[in-house]
Amino acid sequence: MKSFYFDTSALVKLYVEEEGSDKVLSIAEDRERSRLVVLDIARIELRSAVRQRQRDGDIDEADAAALLKQFDQDGVAAYVIQPLNANVMQEAARLLDKHPLKTQEALQLAGCLVACASVPPPVAFVCADSELCESAQREGFRVLNPMQEG
Repeated sequence: MKSFYFDTSALVKLYVEEEGSDKVLSIAEDRERSRLVVLDIARIELRSAVRQRQRDGDIDEADAAALLKQFDQDGVAAYVIQPLNANVMQEAARLLDKHPLKTQEALQLAGCLVACASVPPPVAFVCADSELCESAQREGFRVLNPMQEG
């Protein structure tokens, strides 16, 4: 079984059609042979992204509500949820000392590193943020960026 850690920049592409959504959907479609892992704050970050798209006029209120309801329904059935715990916080602090990351980026990468202890290897880091992808590669992850060819 393969494991894929989705940071929020990739996770949102499963629910909101945008550039890179097709690649993210192809990664997530075989849920019987793959495990999708997210940090628990992704629930809040995804809600924020959807509501921002609504405020920007990209999606209407009914579609935003439907997307959020679908994500809530998917919940633990679709994802392994990595808690934001002391181990993640400690790892994020280490990453901030080592890489040019922002707080949320460090938390996401730390969540992936900590999740590796409890999900089957190999774990691929799925992310649409090129700077975060570079840090994940330096930490030894195979990175899948839906915004890039290949």
